Amino acid sequence: MSSQPESMLSAATEPPSLVHEVEPGPELLDAAAATLRMLAEPTRLHLLWQLANGPKTVSELTAAAGVPRTVASQHLAKLRHSGLVDTRKDGRNVIYSLRDGHLVRLIRETINHADHQMTGEPTHS
Repeated sequence: MSSQPESMLSAATEPPSLVHEVEPGPELLDAAAATLRMLAEPTRLHLLWQLANGPKTVSELTAAAGVPRTVASQHLAKLRHSGLVDTRKDGRNVIYSLRDGHLVRLIRETINHADHQMTGEPTHS
């Protein structure tokens, strides 16, 4: 018999959810604001947009964002240290990817929201 509480056991066997019913307290709001601050810089947002479409190397991200490699690397380091992206080595390449599906949805919704504002397309209910 396991020594873990039943709630922990069931959480481990269930797939992760994309919706969490939570009441945001001060710590959670601070963490959410920190995530949004990382998205609030256009180059970082562009890099994250690229990663929302799948893992990429630094070279691929640099080319897509149209910035020097040093600039992309600095932003990617910030994103990695903030816990928004993960890395893995593939030979001499470092492959970047988004940490989770929540970020994919957040980034896509942010860009789509801005597109609606700029184009005047009606908002969704």
